[in-house]
Amino acid sequence: MIVVSNRIKVAEGHEKEFEARFEGRARLVEHMPGFIRLEILRPLKSDYYVVLTHWQDEASFGAWTDSAEFKEAHRNRPRAEIFAGPNVFEMHEVIQRAEKNG
Repeated sequence: MIVVSNRIKVAEGHEKEFEARFEGRARLVEHMPGFIRLEILRPLKSDYYVVLTHWQDEASFGAWTDSAEFKEAHRNRPRAEIFAGPNVFEMHEVIQRAEKNG
């Protein structure tokens, strides 16, 4: 499994606008082969929102980014003013996982 993270620094005062964009998202990624889950994290003690997508493998993520669904989901780019800096993209392979039993 891989986890793709996009750390996004949102300009002060634009948090609600940023969050509203995700509330109204197209919900196309959920139907892609290899997709596992999406998490959108609001910062509590940092400057970055984090968007995490979990995928079965890197090929599944690559198929998503090359798809018409990806282009549709990212069609209406947000205003540049809501960002306080560049996004930070990272991809990681899960090498260990633990979950609470029961």
